[in-house]
Amino acid sequence: MENILRPIYQERASMPNTLGIILVEKTRPVSPTTDNFDMILLVIVKHSEEPWFTKHYSYEGKIAAMHIVEETLLHYWIDTSTYRRAVEWIFEGKVVFDRNEYIEKLKIELASFPYEKRKLKMTIEFAKLIRSYAETKDLHDSGQYLDAYTRMVRCLHYLARLSIIEKGHHPEVTVWNQVRRIDSEVYKLCEEFIQSKEETDQRVQLMLLAVNVAINARSHSAAEHLLRVMRIKDGAWTFGELKNRPEVEAYAADLSALLNYLEEKEIIEAVLTETKGKALYHREYRIKEL
Repeated sequence: MENILRPIYQERASMPNTLGIILVEKTRPVSPTTDNFDMILLVIVKHSEEPWFTKHYSYEGKIAAMHIVEETLLHYWIDTSTYRRAVEWIFEGKVVFDRNEYIEKLKIELASFPYEKRKLKMTIEFAKLIRSYAETKDLHDSGQYLDAYTRMVRCLHYLARLSIIEKGHHPEVTVWNQVRRIDSEVYKLCEEFIQSKEETDQRVQLMLLAVNVAINARSHSAAEHLLRVMRIKDGAWTFGELKNRPEVEAYAADLSALLNYLEEKEIIEAVLTETKGKALYHREYRIKEL
């Protein structure tokens, strides 16, 4: 099918706005990497009226998708894991056009996984893990054991992604294949949970204890990105101030759960200031002094 798509990507390559073009072929009958398309054509551009434009093609029973993605959006996907397939496309795809070695440099940057970007991703996954853990515990405590079971699977998925990032790798779509190679301890947790012969409520209860230990062991390192933001100023932060910081945007939806957890662990503390209402106080947050 590449021959059929060649005129399309050659036309795109001739445009000065195009930075690079990658082809990704489907290699298995079921291919999450390509969304089951036979071929993906990723076109990276400097600027575009539409940050992400997609068009589908069909030829002799095969299907292809072309994604034209603005550079800034692509980097946002990579930094926040918003669209995880993009990283796999860059690493696994065939480079058919590369202006000034743009894609080659991007691959080098991805492989090195810069410290700041790694810390951001860790906090994103940690915040999701904290929220999911709290939801799992609440479901279990209220007797909703099947819902607690499915939510625990999600907890383990976030923990797996976090452990992969800790080891300096980008999480792939097939996370558990990665974890089996990278972090056998986390992989065994999932195996024990899935293969356990205990009743569902007991399975969830035991895994809540194990995941809680894993969370507590990572409380400082995984929350470091937020703590560094909070150190920008000496005083306390309102929730709104923190939520609206551009650095926090990627995990703003889980910020409340993360702050509550860090306060519970006495890593941060709440500062209360009076309001006009009787016995009603504003809550602000600051890092707790040791």
